[in-house]
Amino acid sequence: MNIEYNNIDYILKVYDILEGVGSMRYIISGKNIEITKALREATIDKLSKMEKYFTPDNEAQITMSVQKLRHIIEVTIPIKGSIIRAEESAENMYTAIDKVVDVLERQLLRHKNKLISRHHNGTFKNDFINETMNDDLDDSKIEIVRTKRFAMKPMDVEEACLEMDLLGHDFFVFMNGETDEVNVVYKRKNGAYGLIEPTF
Repeated sequence: MNIEYNNIDYILKVYDILEGVGSMRYIISGKNIEITKALREATIDKLSKMEKYFTPDNEAQITMSVQKLRHIIEVTIPIKGSIIRAEESAENMYTAIDKVVDVLERQLLRHKNKLISRHHNGTFKNDFINETMNDDLDDSKIEIVRTKRFAMKPMDVEEACLEMDLLGHDFFVFMNGETDEVNVVYKRKNGAYGLIEPTF
């Protein structure tokens, strides 16, 4: 087991937790929370449920934080050309871990067919690829029920956040007046704002 731990920032990195024996890699970092041995082991134990889907070449990036008494966990699993991501919060971190694992698994099963067709090579285990999907989880159809077109005037990020709040939306697409690029601002679960900037 190869572990790096920074006592100041509470950042812990775990590589090959089973010393390379068929396990994913886990990188765990914390903000305003100490990643104790018990919490680390509980996190890896719960997330190891995902190893029945992914090959050992994959990596799970876990970020834990505490904000206003809410325990938040964000898990990102990069796959070739895309990511699988979930974020959940609860009154304690152990409950948040359970919730985020359930969300990740539901996302994976719901979009199994498309994920496998796009990221087949080396990402998913053969048993997962070959197993039969339940009809109620089949993702063969994605129905677009509405298309919306609108003119975008240039504005800065702060104005875009204000527009989003005034409209009561969780995200807002706008033309960034500083870069002349299409950006997206969105509201995170903790009430803060996020900005998406495209790269080509």
